[in-house]
Amino acid sequence: MTNLKNIKRIDFANMTPVIVLVVLCVFMSALSRVFFSYGNLVNIFQQVTVNAVLALGMSVVIFTGGIDLSVGSVLAISGIIMGKMMAGGISPFLACAAGIIIGALFGTINGIFISHFRLQPMIATLGVMSIARGAALTIAEGKTITGYGAGFRWIGSGTIPGTEIQVQIIFMFLLYLLLFYVLKYRKAGRYIYSIGGNEEATRLSGINVQKYKTLAYMICGIMSAIAGIILVSKLNSAQSIAGEGYELDAIASSVIGGASLLGGSGSVWGTLLGAIIMRVIRNGLNLMNVSSYTQRLIIGVIIIAAVLFDSLRNGKSGRMA
Repeated sequence: MTNLKNIKRIDFANMTPVIVLVVLCVFMSALSRVFFSYGNLVNIFQQVTVNAVLALGMSVVIFTGGIDLSVGSVLAISGIIMGKMMAGGISPFLACAAGIIIGALFGTINGIFISHFRLQPMIATLGVMSIARGAALTIAEGKTITGYGAGFRWIGSGTIPGTEIQVQIIFMFLLYLLLFYVLKYRKAGRYIYSIGGNEEATRLSGINVQKYKTLAYMICGIMSAIAGIILVSKLNSAQSIAGEGYELDAIASSVIGGASLLGGSGSVWGTLLGAIIMRVIRNGLNLMNVSSYTQRLIIGVIIIAAVLFDSLRNGKSGRMA
């Protein structure tokens, strides 16, 4: 009987993001007839990609019981490095590879500070956030770097031949499939969840906690860089102020999608649903002509509500911080 109750509770928890999204869509469609139009739905999916990829990396870190406040700044510095290289005549392929390497480097630095030097994730990533943002502003000299070839812009605005499906959406789903496979079927994924569930027990089991925790932050850095590639391609410009505040949406997407800030639980598909929910909310507020200032207030309330719900959920399930 106890096992049956647990299964029902887990199933309901997994369904919560779906229920929230359905209710939200019904509510938004009642307020605006434009919401369910084909053009608006396509617009939602086109706009969700950057935050969804950021949230994917953030979720991997959250699964370990950590947090990464530097994702927006890492997005910016990766984009600036990449933009500078392409503006200097270097091929987009090499520039994108360099951007990803920069993201991996910053993610690894975060992981080393947290796993080897035992700094609090919030403090370590806050410091790296400032370093990355400062580096982006210094390298770009506060300027916007523009003017890239059609081949690079295809990433953010191109479509699959014969369809209206944008390439960036395909990239997003491929990244989710990849990390779903790693987290579900590879030992690295099992260890990441295990660290979040009980780090000390994982260490006593002979698992190299430092290695896999650093790996989680490195993955987060790589996802931040890829989000930067998509954003620069969409805007046809690299900006040193890009990504400001994006870490909040990434965290909210992960938590709304069912990930626990205590670590050890959550899924990448829940994170994707959380990212879509965040975009639907912003889209609906835009359709209702709500000012950007009021939108920030509403999003802040949603983030607090999501964290509060996570706290209550884990309290009921008996988990301790």
